[in-house]
Amino acid sequence: MELAYTIQRSPRRRRVTITVERDCSVVVHVPEGTSDEKIRQIVASKRQWIYEKTNHPQKYRNLPHPPGKELVSGESVLYLGRQYRIEIVETGLTEIQFAQRFLIPASQVWKRVETLREWYIRRAKEKIVPRVKQHAQQLGVEVAEVKIVDNRYRWGSCTPNNNVNLNWRLIKAPMFVIDYVIIHELAHLVEANHTPGFWNIIRAQTPTMDKAKAWLKEYGQLLEQVI
Repeated sequence: MELAYTIQRSPRRRRVTITVERDCSVVVHVPEGTSDEKIRQIVASKRQWIYEKTNHPQKYRNLPHPPGKELVSGESVLYLGRQYRIEIVETGLTEIQFAQRFLIPASQVWKRVETLREWYIRRAKEKIVPRVKQHAQQLGVEVAEVKIVDNRYRWGSCTPNNNVNLNWRLIKAPMFVIDYVIIHELAHLVEANHTPGFWNIIRAQTPTMDKAKAWLKEYGQLLEQVI
């Protein structure tokens, strides 16, 4: 059976890497100029590994999400690993405020998804970006730029030019999960592939690695719901 995969070429890339996204799609990252035949050979040599990854329990395909919530008083939404209640405020408020509960202006209920998404993205930039820089310093690696991105099927990525991209949805997860994803991406600046040495780096920096991976396995889909 022929494996389906997408090829991404980059002039900065020096080696071929294969990633299997959470939706089970396969992406082959290659240096510019790599022939299709060479790519086919590499993919064929990794066929067993790819099949194992696409059938890993942390990968999922077309799983039904729980019903979406309504942005109404008494409902709750996820933030930093906890559910916080929503209170709709009729007057005196022009934007979302958080004070151990979400205070939502009634005037913005009609665009509830966009409003809450924008709030999450702002908080992700405030809380996650400085943490990347802190962990990078501890690991002794240099990061060119940290970006909060909208990537549906990946929590984070590290580019060949040392940019770190992190999914804004992570702001809903506990901080130990956020730290795990950050360190995972930063470790790629030391070791490109998922070798035993790579995992040793992560485990040394975040002893809660296994707990974080288990949390993402169980609750990852909840992070993908805006509400």
